[in-house]
Amino acid sequence: MHGELTDFGEFVEASLPGLLRYGHALTGNPHDAADLVQTVLEKIGSRWTHVQRKTGDPLAYIRRSMANAHISRWRRLRRESLVADVPESRSVTPADPFEHEPLWQALRALPPRQRAVIVLRYYEGLSEAEIADSLGISTGTVKSQASKAVASLRTKLTAADEPGGREP
Repeated sequence: MHGELTDFGEFVEASLPGLLRYGHALTGNPHDAADLVQTVLEKIGSRWTHVQRKTGDPLAYIRRSMANAHISRWRRLRRESLVADVPESRSVTPADPFEHEPLWQALRALPPRQRAVIVLRYYEGLSEAEIADSLGISTGTVKSQASKAVASLRTKLTAADEPGGREP
């Protein structure tokens, strides 16, 4: 489908819903997902002809760029920064409606690469080879990350169903 979309605008229009879903699954909320998609599309838009010519699948290239950008942002924000004064408290943001859903909580607790593999496999319906190509990893890594993620999700969801509702 995306092979015949030579215009960047057409490509974005056709791919945006899927990219936003993928971004939402990566980041955990729709606002950060929109920011992530916008940031990546801004960078790729200026190099669109090069991306089309050099990559066999621009959508896979964009997904990989999104995963890399998300991981980079996560690493940057994870660092501790010491300040002299305590910052002012932020205003209250509305709660995510899926915040207390056990599956969503378990998915959010997965490491970024495992979450990306699970989302691409079961939410976007990509094959293991397509996921490997999108994320720039081997098919074996896709299989092992998916296996670990499914085992982790199974453990967390089973623990949530038991009396007491918490994982061990």
